[in-house]
Amino acid sequence: MVEKTFIVPDVSCEHCVRAITSELTQIDGVEQVSVDIPTKVVTVRASDAVTDAVLVAGLSEAGYEVASPS
Repeated sequence: MVEKTFIVPDVSCEHCVRAITSELTQIDGVEQVSVDIPTKVVTVRASDAVTDAVLVAGLSEAGYEVASPS
């Protein structure tokens, strides 16, 4: 398992947390998703096979744009 973090500027409330968590946990290999509203950081714990591109696509599908992977 690896941990990947992304800065998502539009995260602002619990609705954002639920939308992001719901979308990303549907991706095969994603074990855990954590969203920190104050810092706007999304942390994903997933298998090595899950690429940044897949996670960014999942965030986009949920309606959020990634500022940068960190």
